[in-house]
Amino acid sequence: MTILGDVNSTSFVPWIQRHANKLGLSQTIFHSGADRIELEVAGPVELIDMLEMGCSLGPIDVWVEEIQRRVIGWSTKTES
Repeated sequence: MTILGDVNSTSFVPWIQRHANKLGLSQTIFHSGADRIELEVAGPVELIDMLEMGCSLGPIDVWVEEIQRRVIGWSTKTES
């Protein structure tokens, strides 16, 4: 997940981590800068959707313009 905008607040990364933990999601922050936060999130898609919605609203001291998501390592393979 890549969060773009004015996301330089020192409170935003801990905010993301706290909300991901509340949802039972694992997360790893790879980059945190003034205009971009990149993280990997793992868990049920519905809960990741909830985290994305929360991040888009974010705390009052950030402005999220866009959230980009891509699926990594997901497989549709089924066993017979």
